[in-house]
Amino acid sequence: MLTEAQVSVNQPNELFAGGTDPTRFDCKEAWYPVHYVEDLDKTKPNKFTLLGQDLVLWWDTQANCWRAFEDQCPHRLAPLSEGRIAEDGLLECPYHGWAFQGDGACERIPQAVAGTTPQQSKRACVQSLPTAVRQGLLFVYPGQPDQAPKVAVPIIEPLEESPSEWICLNTFRDLPYDALTLLENVLDASHVPFTHHESVGNRANAAPVELEVCSSNKQGFTGLWEEGPRKGTLGQQHTRFIAPNLMWHDLTSKQFGRTMTVVYATPIRKGECRVFARFPFKFSSPLPAFFIKLTPRWYSHIGQNNILEDDQIFLHYQERYLEAKGGSERFSKAFYLPTKADTFVSHLRQWVNQFAADPFPGESLSPPLSTEVLLDRYHSHTVNCGSCRRALANLKLIRLIVTFLGIILWAVLPLANHASVFLNLLPITAALAWWGLGNLERRFYEGRAVPPRNVPQKK
Repeated sequence: MLTEAQVSVNQPNELFAGGTDPTRFDCKEAWYPVHYVEDLDKTKPNKFTLLGQDLVLWWDTQANCWRAFEDQCPHRLAPLSEGRIAEDGLLECPYHGWAFQGDGACERIPQAVAGTTPQQSKRACVQSLPTAVRQGLLFVYPGQPDQAPKVAVPIIEPLEESPSEWICLNTFRDLPYDALTLLENVLDASHVPFTHHESVGNRANAAPVELEVCSSNKQGFTGLWEEGPRKGTLGQQHTRFIAPNLMWHDLTSKQFGRTMTVVYATPIRKGECRVFARFPFKFSSPLPAFFIKLTPRWYSHIGQNNILEDDQIFLHYQERYLEAKGGSERFSKAFYLPTKADTFVSHLRQWVNQFAADPFPGESLSPPLSTEVLLDRYHSHTVNCGSCRRALANLKLIRLIVTFLGIILWAVLPLANHASVFLNLLPITAALAWWGLGNLERRFYEGRAVPPRNVPQKK
């Protein structure tokens, strides 16, 4: 059983996430991040699925805020995400042109006879979900709308203390496994030296990991790794899980200053979630921050996608093997957890069972996906990322220009009988550039088939 201790981002007189039943965590009664604001397009509807419910996200020009609607027109259930934002700022259905205000009320039914008001019926309204923007993320509340203002939006509290001193790297991706599987994975610090060997880890740093849960209740738990990573060379690592979707590791070292690994796990549907990974740094020297700021966001995303793919395939299969053995309710029978390195994993599963916090109770996972689908980057990230979409479009344009230049050079140079060696090398250079750009372009579409840990080591 979990012990009672205060773990919350709430202020006095606010409701806690998870509802009022002390024995159950209602996953709908909580705020979930659904998008980085910078990746959303204000000129058109944006689609997202939260807890199995299809939503349309759109910018309300009349109220200057983001809206989240159920993605169904009440007329004939056409998805509003296939529609448009009309000239008057209303969300317009693509099927028959019904148009809706930001609160979900129907403003216009083109087929209605003059003098009648069918748009005033409650049946003409769309379900509107509460939204909030905090720390660059758009959050949606899928529970009772009147409870939303009373429940705190889960944020990274340390960033609020001195915002100007932090620099933060951000990424996201749709993952082919449950939000709980994602949280379980990132709470497990002991896998890093092995799973992420040669990416962000090293097998040589593997050592006993003595984890301790310090406090816990329905709202989450806190934990401590006294020795910390890299055999104690970086100092203590503090961990916090804020139910149902946020966790972070926090450590301060003389070498790097204060660094955090933050993950939001937003459940899309059974067997699929969106990860929002944030890496805040507060360096002791200004130089690292300077170089990080110079790195293009899209280039950073390529590297972070590499890291996510280190464990993407086996986590997809792992949760299916767990389901076959009885799921989270029988994790202690399915998993053999003999060391303190698994303390946080075990505690998360206990929390889920004690508070009935599975967001998809009774649902089953789909059959396993192919390796090609599991390593797909375009649909799981690129198409939803403003930075990567623009970079890919620019890359295609540059490659097209290089192609035309190469063709012209191959055609013209044979006519120049006295061309210099330098000029003769230009077509070859163009061909190499075309090939290199093609390799870079593929990194926006697909991941690596062989993770670095499995590449044969040079002797």
